[in-house]
Amino acid sequence: MTPAERTALVELLAGSRWAALATARDEEPLASWVAIAADAEPGQFLLHLSHLALHTRYLLVNSRASLAFSEPDRDPGRDPQTLVRVSLTGRIVEIVRDSADYLAARARYLASLPHADVQFGLGDFYLMRFETESARFVPGFGRAHRLGIETLRDLLTHEQ
Repeated sequence: MTPAERTALVELLAGSRWAALATARDEEPLASWVAIAADAEPGQFLLHLSHLALHTRYLLVNSRASLAFSEPDRDPGRDPQTLVRVSLTGRIVEIVRDSADYLAARARYLASLPHADVQFGLGDFYLMRFETESARFVPGFGRAHRLGIETLRDLLTHEQ
């Protein structure tokens, strides 16, 4: 991976508050868009999801999930296959409400997404952590890198 590719990966993950969440239940896959915030541990993300949402119900049955991030497609003259993108594979775990971990994670989430404060007053929302296990980073057409969590954490820690 080149230094420019490393920088692109770090900027994409550090600058994103919106990602595609892929879940599955039985044989039925589902992709949804969700607000996310970077967690204290590099490579982990916080999600605040309603129990009423189908993707949350899927996650309560099967915690395996993926988060996908992409550079915005703003230039109609550019081939979208050249956009920088990354897919993370891992598990979702619920953060126990009112625990010290919950309070710290809630503060981190709201620091990134302050408008979500009102949702924390609703009883049907869960604060969850996406624990990344691996990443598939595509810095452009015809280039791809598979990264384990330790490599990803190292990149995120040392590039900032």
